[in-house]
Amino acid sequence: MEFECSFDGADHHGRRAAIIHLHTVLARVLLSGAAYVLMSSGLEVTLLLLAAVVVGVVAFRLLQLPPLLGYLAVGIAIGPHAFGLVPDTKDTRYLAEFGVVFLMFSIGLEFSLTRLRSMRRLVLGLGGAQVGLTILLTFGAGWFSGSYFGIGLAGAFALGGALAMSSTAIVMKMLAERVQLDTEHGKRIVGVLLFQDLAVVPLLVIVPALGSGGTDLAWTLSVAMAKAAVLLTVLLVGGRRVVRWWFHTVAQRKSHELFTLNMLLVTLGLAWMTEEAGLSLALGAFVAGMLISETEFRHQVEEDIKPFRDVLLGLFFVTIGMLLNVRIVVDNFGWVMLALIGPVGFKFGLIVLLVRVFGATPGTAIRSGLALATAGEFGFVLLGQAGLHGLLEPLVMQIVLASMLLSMLAAPLLLQHSDKIAMRLSSSEWLHKSLEIAQIAQTSIAVDKHVVICGFGRSGQHLGKMLEQEGITYVALDVDPDLVRQAAAAGESVVYGDAARRETLVAAGISRASALAITYADTPSSLKILHHVRELKPDIAVIVRTQDDHDLERLLAAGATEVVPEVLEGSLMLGSHALVLLGIPLSRVVKRVREARDQRYQLLRGYFHSMGEDDDVEEEAHERLHSVLLHPGAPAISVTLGELGLKSFGADVTAIRRRGIRGADPSPEMRLQAGDVVVLRGVPEALERAERRLLEA
Repeated sequence: MEFECSFDGADHHGRRAAIIHLHTVLARVLLSGAAYVLMSSGLEVTLLLLAAVVVGVVAFRLLQLPPLLGYLAVGIAIGPHAFGLVPDTKDTRYLAEFGVVFLMFSIGLEFSLTRLRSMRRLVLGLGGAQVGLTILLTFGAGWFSGSYFGIGLAGAFALGGALAMSSTAIVMKMLAERVQLDTEHGKRIVGVLLFQDLAVVPLLVIVPALGSGGTDLAWTLSVAMAKAAVLLTVLLVGGRRVVRWWFHTVAQRKSHELFTLNMLLVTLGLAWMTEEAGLSLALGAFVAGMLISETEFRHQVEEDIKPFRDVLLGLFFVTIGMLLNVRIVVDNFGWVMLALIGPVGFKFGLIVLLVRVFGATPGTAIRSGLALATAGEFGFVLLGQAGLHGLLEPLVMQIVLASMLLSMLAAPLLLQHSDKIAMRLSSSEWLHKSLEIAQIAQTSIAVDKHVVICGFGRSGQHLGKMLEQEGITYVALDVDPDLVRQAAAAGESVVYGDAARRETLVAAGISRASALAITYADTPSSLKILHHVRELKPDIAVIVRTQDDHDLERLLAAGATEVVPEVLEGSLMLGSHALVLLGIPLSRVVKRVREARDQRYQLLRGYFHSMGEDDDVEEEAHERLHSVLLHPGAPAISVTLGELGLKSFGADVTAIRRRGIRGADPSPEMRLQAGDVVVLRGVPEALERAERRLLEA
């Protein structure tokens, strides 16, 4: 297309017409939905929307509430049902739908068949039962009462899908902050959330099909699922090599802008393809994420997609908030509270029952139920799809939307007080905690002037070995039950317990201890521990590990004797190796490192004479320790270590524990007996092969 834009001698109207024509052409050429909304709604509306979002999210951040709730609150305030500052147009909703597209793309990137296989019992078993039963029971309730509330069978199914979802963003963030991801209830919560994320994919196919208006519902669903199956098969089978080759070709151009544009092209292109096939945009984005997750460019793509995902997802939640009519909610407040208490209570009871059926303790079941009982982000996505396709009456839509918003507001409070609630609701939880404290006390009662190690990961284990070499006793606390079980079986002085709890520190003998070390880099948890330590024994020396100097002053003010930042130690080692490789004499390099440490550390100022290092890198291919108990009848019994040939599997035997006595570096002639605990060292694959050699014929 060619333009002739000479304005010489043209009148005012000619210029105006030419400018208008040029703007119109540019609007058609631009593919960005944001530019289209800006031009159709006006700059004032865009600035107002941005200002409202920024102020709202800042306010919720100051209140320590999730920003997601801030987006929803902003949408309610500026929407057409409140102050009416921003119109609820079709174009705005279409742009907001791209937030869901990029969210599903991110989930596809994180989807791992290996991770799913390792957690299959919790993901497919517990998670599948929770989602399936929630939808089934909600559908059954709609069958009996739908005529009274004006909810059809399709609407009941969509409501069941929305009710089954929980907030991945809120729950995962709070579990990480409370250091509970590796606890018994944390693992179950993560497993259920993972299945919920996967269940959204078929639900986003089924819900639009339910609203297609076809006379034969079974036929409509069959066609939709068949199209999805064919499209997924073609893309996943034939697209892997193509995507890898294409991304490799683009990456060779060494242009970050080109790489980002290509990522957007693939994501939106596959989303368009699934939409043209009569499916959802989000399904294509999920497939795009899965294809890229199989390539070596996954982590780069994940970083590049974050700005687009977060901004557009925030806009999506703003548009969800704009749907809420506050007046209708106020007029039907009783129904809103019933829709809040009923589903949350039902979901809590169902999850508690299922977790108990899967063998967990009552306390674990209650904590899992409290974390998963409230609504989630994908619940709004499914609810929006149901409203868009007319599956729900406007009044029902308003009541359900309001109840979901309120439940998400309650989610942080339920998680924060989950321990207290579990104690009140479960009498056995008191016994469980008492046994846990008694076990800690039993371990620490015979020691004096010991060191309490909070966290027994790689750094904690290194510290424990150094203390053992110097003849100093220690008591280690950790919340990972698998790690505690294996380390304790290998003879380490480690027990299960949350060091951030006051009674745990008391049981660990903090009053008799000579020092305490916090070996994991988690500032909120460290501050809790320091608070309790300063109340229980103010004069004890406390060494705290942190990631960088960002929280240095807070930790020192809270009572830390010394703070060891990972970034400083890592940079010193990096710099020292670089200087040595550049030909600087080793003595001068050691002097530079000593000077840098003298300037930073107060406790050991002037006493550094060699370079130290701290390695706490958690990698799948990193060597680790693993304990194997030889039960009666194991094929390795009465066989020598040399005859077993475990070294050929890539695993070393570091110790044998027999009748409470630990022998390090056993000889190849040592013959194994029933009840021996064999401590192996190697990468995970080698450990798995060696364990099969010891236990399987």
